[in-house]
Amino acid sequence: MNIDSRLPALTDSTMDEEQRRVLQDILSGPRGNLDGPFLAWVHSPGLADNAQKLGAFCRYGTRLELRLSELAILVTAAWWQSQAEWQIHEPIARQAGLSDPVIDALRLGQTPDFQREDERLIHRLGRSLYETRRIEQALYDEATACFGEAGLVELIGIFGYYALVAMTLNAFEVRRGTDAPLPFKEP
Repeated sequence: MNIDSRLPALTDSTMDEEQRRVLQDILSGPRGNLDGPFLAWVHSPGLADNAQKLGAFCRYGTRLELRLSELAILVTAAWWQSQAEWQIHEPIARQAGLSDPVIDALRLGQTPDFQREDERLIHRLGRSLYETRRIEQALYDEATACFGEAGLVELIGIFGYYALVAMTLNAFEVRRGTDAPLPFKEP
């Protein structure tokens, strides 16, 4: 898939050895491509190295079901109105079992009519973090009862990592080359 950015394209003649190494690490890892923020991050090998390791854990290594981690990612993408993040993760979320009405409501900035309590809880946690930058005690207690302490720590990590991804994608105007309409109206 073609990906564009406001950053200059890195070519073999413009990359340094560290950029080449990081690029090879990304391309040979579980992602196998520069989709998402990696097109930008490869400009800074130190950031790329560390961010891709955190991202691999957040995407592939947490104890949360894929349906729930993808919901957290879509909550984040919708909050930041991150076009590419949404375009990448919406089909994954759908395939992981998030319902069409939930996905559509999130994209429209609405509170979905959740049929599953674990999904409602993740949405409440994400909205609380983004709107108030805190989690009040009753919500915290409910989340630890549902996901366990380690699961909640990992969930907060997903929210934080994908906020970094969304900011990167928005700041550098990373766009996927597709004929599909953008999920969010551009400001």
